[in-house]
Amino acid sequence: MGVLDARVALVTGGRGGAGRAVCARLEAEGATVYAGDLTNDGTIGGKSGPGTFLRFDVTSEDEVRAGIQLIEAEQGRLDIVVNAAGIEVEKTVEETSLDDWNTIFAINVTGTFLTSKYALPMLRQSPAASIINFGSYDGYIADPKLAAYCATKGAVHMITKAMAVDHGPEGIRVNAICPGYIDTPMLQQFIPDGVDPAEARKEAEAVHPLRTIGTPTDMANLVFWLASDEARYATGQLWVLDGGLSAQVQQMRLPNQR
Repeated sequence: MGVLDARVALVTGGRGGAGRAVCARLEAEGATVYAGDLTNDGTIGGKSGPGTFLRFDVTSEDEVRAGIQLIEAEQGRLDIVVNAAGIEVEKTVEETSLDDWNTIFAINVTGTFLTSKYALPMLRQSPAASIINFGSYDGYIADPKLAAYCATKGAVHMITKAMAVDHGPEGIRVNAICPGYIDTPMLQQFIPDGVDPAEARKEAEAVHPLRTIGTPTDMANLVFWLASDEARYATGQLWVLDGGLSAQVQQMRLPNQR
């Protein structure tokens, strides 16, 4: 028997690096999982992946509504929503176009809003409803040239708290996971052109107290806990998962400190 037997989950961005790992973990724990994404081709090797693929454009109100309705028709319930869909725009405010700004907000923020909005009626009927949003440590502190991304993650953090307050009386828990450096295609895209990926990884690991970066499995483990009954008293919280990166003062590191 799985911990999440009989529960139904929707994971947006379910064919991405972290989303795919989340789908696999929830499915392994017994949940029926819908992997909502734009394509069934994953961002990591091969096609398809865990969970049932569901065409799901988080920026389209009609498509979000239709996807939720399909889950209701097929399963009659929804217990877990993981808002994992997201993109980065690697620019300063001055370099960011209005189209860049609107696109990243449409996916990272409006997508979280629309998916949660249309999932809430079914979640109210669940005895163990849980919404888990993907925030970022960049919603607390800023990386260079990620102005719009940082702004979206700050917004995700606050909608998480607002939904937890509004819907806690209905038995719906809402939390956000705030990862730091996670080994996904998004992180690989952040490496500047001409920089050796192996050297960049070593440098990234060196600034973390744990001297390592996270994995999609680390993300999936925390999602699973927040979706489970063990987290029944956890809501409205921003769970930072960054290897201790944001716990320290950023300072010059001498070679023997690495």
